[in-house]
Amino acid sequence: MSQVPASAPPADDEIDLGRLFGLLLDHKWWIVLITGLFMVIGVVYALLATPVYRADALVQVEEKAGLSNPLEDVRSMLGEEPKADAELGILRSRMVLGRAVDQVGLDLVVQPHRFPVVGDFLVRRGMERPAFAESSVWAGEALNVASFQVPQALQGEAFTLTVGEGGHYRLSLDGEPLGEGRIGQDVSFLDDQVALRIAEIQAAPGARFDLIKRTRLAAVNDLRSRFSVSQQGKESGLLDLALSDTDPQRGRRTLDAISEIYLTQNIQRQSAEAEKSLEFLEEQAPRVREQLREAEDTLNAYRSQRDSVDLSIETQSILQRIVDLEKQVNELEFAETELQRRFTTGHPQYQALLEKKAQLNREREQLEARVDDLPETQQQILRMSRDVEVNQEVYVQLLNKIQEMRIARAGTVGNVRILDEAVVQPAPVEPKKKLIVVLATLLGGMLAVGLVLVRGMLRRGVEAPKQLEALDLPVYATVPLSEEQVKLSGRIRHNTQRHGKNAGLRDLLALRSPTDLSLEALRGLRTSLHFAMLDAGDNRLMITGPSPAVGKSFISANLAAVCAQAGQKVLVVDADLRKGHVHHAFRGESEGGLSEVLADRLALDGAIRSTPIEGLDYIARGIAPPNPSELLMQASFTRVMAEVSKRYDLVIIDTPPVLAVTDAAIVGKQVGTSLLVARFGLNPPQEIEVAKQRLENSGVTLKGAILNAMERKAATSYGYYGYYNYAYK
Repeated sequence: MSQVPASAPPADDEIDLGRLFGLLLDHKWWIVLITGLFMVIGVVYALLATPVYRADALVQVEEKAGLSNPLEDVRSMLGEEPKADAELGILRSRMVLGRAVDQVGLDLVVQPHRFPVVGDFLVRRGMERPAFAESSVWAGEALNVASFQVPQALQGEAFTLTVGEGGHYRLSLDGEPLGEGRIGQDVSFLDDQVALRIAEIQAAPGARFDLIKRTRLAAVNDLRSRFSVSQQGKESGLLDLALSDTDPQRGRRTLDAISEIYLTQNIQRQSAEAEKSLEFLEEQAPRVREQLREAEDTLNAYRSQRDSVDLSIETQSILQRIVDLEKQVNELEFAETELQRRFTTGHPQYQALLEKKAQLNREREQLEARVDDLPETQQQILRMSRDVEVNQEVYVQLLNKIQEMRIARAGTVGNVRILDEAVVQPAPVEPKKKLIVVLATLLGGMLAVGLVLVRGMLRRGVEAPKQLEALDLPVYATVPLSEEQVKLSGRIRHNTQRHGKNAGLRDLLALRSPTDLSLEALRGLRTSLHFAMLDAGDNRLMITGPSPAVGKSFISANLAAVCAQAGQKVLVVDADLRKGHVHHAFRGESEGGLSEVLADRLALDGAIRSTPIEGLDYIARGIAPPNPSELLMQASFTRVMAEVSKRYDLVIIDTPPVLAVTDAAIVGKQVGTSLLVARFGLNPPQEIEVAKQRLENSGVTLKGAILNAMERKAATSYGYYGYYNYAYK
């Protein structure tokens, strides 16, 4: 039974919290930089953003205004008091806001052309027109438009007005000139479709303004988006009105206009209700008076016939109760007549009235049943007296209400009061500078952390020898990243950009920095290879990798150097006939190398070159051929390998990447030992496994692996308990 490793690395689909924490520590300066950048952006935005000011006002809505409407009494009896929500809806209606738009002229937008980006900020700081300014508008400059009329098809379009000399101006649309005008004159453009009158211009010649005539609906919607109204407490009747605007004075004027329009419409509404109620009551008064006269005549005639019959105490009590019920029923009938003009029978208020009316009718029927038990004479007297008293009560009530309505109509003041006129708060409500800076900083920090974590999750390159060992690849060496080699590689890129393809590294790390930690690791590899190659069929070693830029050539050249320094006779063969650059490490040229030898254009001795290190020679790749794989498959390559194996103690062959081309598989058939180089953080385990499988399918068995460019990172330390490599000087 196989034994599970004691500390296997986490699976790819598991979340390694230690590694994620280490990633954050490794990239802490990037996180700080991005967070700081966002904080600076937040500060800049907070300074440049146009401030928004808030105007507020206070309005009171009273329950009653002056004398009451009789129909309002009925609503109170039915439990249907007017709601504050209705007043809030009226304030936000197009009726009120539309009149405010017309009164203040909010459908006309005048946009001055400012200096790009910082123009508004400079104007707010009071900066006047500088010498270099041409078409932009600065502090102290403004345009007063008396009237501007455009056809419906051009509403929302931006007309550009350019200030001219001597009170003149030019008007254009989409860059096309429409004509010229003068201050204080009515001017027409586009065949009299556009009419414009400029009252005043306070700007230097060349300044430009955009004039936009919005539709009334668009202006109302914009005003509604900036206007808010709320009630102070429940059923308090106090309404807080607020309006935000970038122009504080315009905001104050607009909110005052809304308050005044709301007050005016409330008075008009109250007056109209009083007029309708008075008209209805005056229609009912003659009919009720006639009914009262008929009832009195009938009662008097009956008393004359029966010699003035009086009512008993019990009958009088029943009569009084019946009269009260009839009075309430009549009041409900008045209200029902009014509700029929305003609501359908399914409306909740109408249904409540009908239910109340039905209840009163049931009580009346019960009293009628008691009346039927009385003597005949008492019944007749009671009914006739009831008719007289009910009609008399209703008639007197009608007369009183008519007088009240006449007084109310004459002195209607509404039930709305403006307690506080609009005032603009001195400090802007937007932008909230501190909040913006804090949010921008938090956003930058979260974004930086997210980018680091996502990048770390997506780039799951090998970070520990145990990950390679889990693929059945013994790790012969972990080569730390050499800072000196990084400098040399940077010089290669710099020189290549300046001098062309022949420029590159003109030195070898084994010569430049013999005590470098990476060379100490290669010396350890040298010892491991001595024992690993004892059972190999030859002295040839292939160094390959799964992908480009893993450091194969670095490993090959410097491993050969440290082996030669140990007294071995070593040859480095650059078998990467496409892009090999081993010759750069020895300050040589690529021409006259392996490709010419395989093509029988150059003898082997002519291709072997010496180096400053005793016992170390190399063969460059030669001129890049059109068919490198076919050259390596020829018998000439086998003969070359056999010949160099006789001459040298160790032959190191640098090959192209396994997953890029098939050259490594071809070369691997000619060597007894093959090692795969994986770069720290670059090659994921899946990629290495595919490369291994591809070589094995070609009959090449990997002896082991080399983990190159190992870095001491917190992500590695937390995720895989670190690696150990020390300097000893």
